[in-house]
Amino acid sequence: MEYEIITLEEKIAVGIGARTGNQEPDMGAVIGGLWERFYSEGIYASIPDKINKKALGIYLDYAGENKSDYTVVAACETSQKPQGGDCQVCRIPAGRYARFVIHGDMVKAVGAAWQAIWDMKLPRAFSCDFEEYQDDSMDNAEIHIYVSLKEDPALG
Repeated sequence: MEYEIITLEEKIAVGIGARTGNQEPDMGAVIGGLWERFYSEGIYASIPDKINKKALGIYLDYAGENKSDYTVVAACETSQKPQGGDCQVCRIPAGRYARFVIHGDMVKAVGAAWQAIWDMKLPRAFSCDFEEYQDDSMDNAEIHIYVSLKEDPALG
């Protein structure tokens, strides 16, 4: 699976989150439920100061064996931290990321890509990884997946 290494500036994201893990039997339902709530309850529409129309699936606070437990946040990038509200605010840290560009079914293509990424020998930092949905096509989406990397490639 091909990728490019890029450097990102810090991003502020606002959305809703939950805790799950790759070994949890309800992982798909937890993540799918977040996305359902994010759109059906008007959370996406209510977030102020969006940078763009792209949705983000953010994974952070990795823990557990093989760092397979994490917090997942359905969000969008904003220009500033909102005042008040019930949404979760998180920061995507500046740094080095491996960027994968995938196309296809929004759910199946992302799932297959993550399975391949978890099997790769990347020098992962496990600080914050995220998906950036370029459009809202369910059948033929373009999704960019960013995987945080250690700052010193020799550490990988």
